[in-house]
Amino acid sequence: MDIRSPASARLVAYPALTPYRTGRLRVSALHDIYFEECGNPSGRPVAVVHGGPGGGSNPFMRRFHDPSAYRIILFDQRGCGRSTPHAELCENTTWDLVADMEQLRSHLGIENWQVFGGSWGATLALTYAINHPDRVSELVLRGIFLMRRSEVEWFYQDGCNKLFPDHYAPFASLIPPDERDDMIAAYHRRLTGNDRQLQLAAAKAWSRWEGNTLSLMPSPSQGRAFAHDRFALAFARIECHYFYNRGFYDTDDYLLRNSHALRSIPAIAIQGRYDVVTPMSNAWALKSVFPELDLRIVPDAGHAMTEPGIVDELVRATQAFAAA
Repeated sequence: MDIRSPASARLVAYPALTPYRTGRLRVSALHDIYFEECGNPSGRPVAVVHGGPGGGSNPFMRRFHDPSAYRIILFDQRGCGRSTPHAELCENTTWDLVADMEQLRSHLGIENWQVFGGSWGATLALTYAINHPDRVSELVLRGIFLMRRSEVEWFYQDGCNKLFPDHYAPFASLIPPDERDDMIAAYHRRLTGNDRQLQLAAAKAWSRWEGNTLSLMPSPSQGRAFAHDRFALAFARIECHYFYNRGFYDTDDYLLRNSHALRSIPAIAIQGRYDVVTPMSNAWALKSVFPELDLRIVPDAGHAMTEPGIVDELVRATQAFAAA
């Protein structure tokens, strides 16, 4: 474990990139997923796995890897971003997404690749690596989320609300008091119901709550961005669907229980000390069963991938693997 002091000269993200290729891959009779490639077509391949579930990829995610050294692959998971159908929950499980990653890898003619993901992206990266360890050259993770019920309840039920009662109040107010003993179930009813107006209101309240808690320093624009109708609907419906179904894992501690499959994979995890979305205790739990994990704690950061200390460590990690 490495606790980093705030650097006076931190590394920044690489300049903005334009994809040299975009495409769509039919992964089932219902779902198409969007993908794109940036950087060096002959470079070290990396799959950049976005968060949520349901968050979709964005242009900033292209900028953590040296474009002269890496073949940078982004994709939108089922139902979100530019994948279709939008906000669709049918045939949308963790295991579908793991299969999609394998199908995409094969489609692109890649033998193995670095898998890079934060938050839910780290969850999916770990799940993929456990099930396909020979296809993962390295793992670069941020904001460890293990999909345990206690983690979900910390953020949506009782825990984080004590730090952000002003932001939690609008999230809670959508739900009648007699249903607030299980906020995930209450939101799930509204996000999957037939009342489209209520569904959108719930989606925006759900998404705004997360957007307002991501960064160590307040970022009102982030909360507003999360509440845009199209983004919020996919993000909230898909995220709540996964949390309500406990990630579709057969045990609450699936990732910890199966971490032995990861131990031959070089792995770096970046964790903000003041991350309230995926608290540091998650990363600590993973490190306890995966001692080979290079855990780097950023002392002046929260959860967001855009925070300076997080960017610095992620760029350092990808540079180290490129030079290996």
